Amino acid sequence: MYAESKKNQNLALFDFDGTLCDKDSFTSFIFYALSKRHIVKQGLKTLPWIQAYFLNIYPAHAMRPKLFKAMFTGFSRSDADPIAFEYAHSLQQHLNSPIYEQLIKHQLRGDRIAIVSASIDIYLKPISQILNVDLICTETEVLNQFYTGHYSSPDCSGEEKRQRILKQYDVDQFQSIYAYGNSYEDQAMLDMADYPYMVGSSHQLPDLDPQKKLA
Repeated sequence: MYAESKKNQNLALFDFDGTLCDKDSFTSFIFYALSKRHIVKQGLKTLPWIQAYFLNIYPAHAMRPKLFKAMFTGFSRSDADPIAFEYAHSLQQHLNSPIYEQLIKHQLRGDRIAIVSASIDIYLKPISQILNVDLICTETEVLNQFYTGHYSSPDCSGEEKRQRILKQYDVDQFQSIYAYGNSYEDQAMLDMADYPYMVGSSHQLPDLDPQKKLA
C-alpha cells in the first residue's frame, strides 16, 4: 500500500545540498557538531578516501557512509538532538533564494512537497519540520540512544531517490510532478518529473502561478 495518495494534487521534489541549500550541509554539520580534535583524529583515518573523493576517483555515495561512520559512531542522541535543532535553524540562512521562493510558490498552490536528499536525517528532520515539508533522506541507525555509525537505509542518491519516492507516494495519483536537483545524483528523480529543473543547466524555473489552484 502506498503511504500517500493525493489525486489531482501536484508533487514537488527538492534535492537539498546544492539545490535548496547553497552549501554542503553534511560536511558543515560535522564541523558544527563535533570538536576540532575529534574531526582531525577521525579525519586522518579516512584521509585516503577523502583524497580519492576530491580527485574524483571515489564516488560520493560511497564516501558519505565512511565519513559518517568515522565521525558519528558512539555519538549520543541526547547530545545530537539539540545540536541538530540549532543547526537546522542556522541552515535557513543558507537557503538558495530562487529555489526557496519556488518552494513557497508550491506551498501557496497547495502542492505536496518533499525534500529528497542523500544527506542524513539527524538534521534534515528538523529542517523539514521548519519548512513544513515531507522528507525522504538517508536514515541513520540508533541503538540504545547512541548512533552506531551505520545507515539504516541505503544512501539516498541516484536510483535510490527514485525508489524511495515510489515507496512513499503513488505518483500516478498526482496531476504533475516537479523536481529540482543539481547533480547526476538527482537525475533519476528528475527523469520522473513532468517539470524537471537542474541547477546550473536549466535556464528557467518552471512557471508557477499561485493564483491557479486545482479544482
